[in-house]
Amino acid sequence: MDKVYVISEHAETYHRLLHNATLPELTVVDRPDQATIWLADPPLAAPQLCYGDQLRWLQSTFAGIDALIYAPYRHYQLTNVRGIFGDLMAEYVFGYLLNETRHITQYSDQQAQRLWQAHDYTSLRGKTLAILGTGAIGQHIATVAHAFGMHVLGTNQDGRAVEGFEHTMTLTALRQRLGEVDVLVSTLPATTETARCVNADFWQYAQDLLFINVGRGATVDESALIKALDEKKLRLAVLDVMQQEPLPQAHPFWVHPRVHITPHIAAVSFPEQVFDLFADNYRRWHAGKPLAHQVNFNKGY
Repeated sequence: MDKVYVISEHAETYHRLLHNATLPELTVVDRPDQATIWLADPPLAAPQLCYGDQLRWLQSTFAGIDALIYAPYRHYQLTNVRGIFGDLMAEYVFGYLLNETRHITQYSDQQAQRLWQAHDYTSLRGKTLAILGTGAIGQHIATVAHAFGMHVLGTNQDGRAVEGFEHTMTLTALRQRLGEVDVLVSTLPATTETARCVNADFWQYAQDLLFINVGRGATVDESALIKALDEKKLRLAVLDVMQQEPLPQAHPFWVHPRVHITPHIAAVSFPEQVFDLFADNYRRWHAGKPLAHQVNFNKGY
């Protein structure tokens, strides 16, 4: 008999879903030291890992598991959420791209002023989009980009070919080609290898680039990003993630004219979708089969 402990902002919903699911030989408990399985938001779970002596498997309710990777406990199997964020991320990315290319906000402002004035616009067709990260989210964004007629490049650790990308390369190789790129989207996770990898050296060859970060704030050197904006290497940065969240009131991002920020909302976990993944994984666990979406603690993903 396994015992599951839920620690989440949506704990009430998860408890209801657990009650209705009737998963075999699984009991819900309200103390972390009693549970072999945790269904947990990583930032809330990390401080309680010291009570997890019996913990054997933790199902993260987030895709990002930074808080657990950096915690000094690795005695359990960790799985995260994958495969449900691609469409949400793509909506966010192309919502901003279309707003910029078709002047949507500008026309809304003009309507309030009763101002009839047309503006030249550009099409996404024929533009080059580079995506940092060729995982499930990057692949979904690439698919949507192709529907708009864009050319799509991708990066991964070894430059291996991935379906949906016209060309893939390493991050270092892309740096040399940034002058060819119109839009850059980062989906990178936070790992020791990606820490501040989007830095001053990276922006060296950029020219009037639009940058969107829906990955992790830890991958971006924020001072270098501001400098690249001020030097016109970048014309706009759309940031859903930052080094520190919530963003401090004194941070220059708040007032920079070419930075758009959102409070980490590009792809929010919906409890019902997360629970479906958990329930499938629990059935694997109960049957003695390998868990889906396992995280390698050393790699960070």
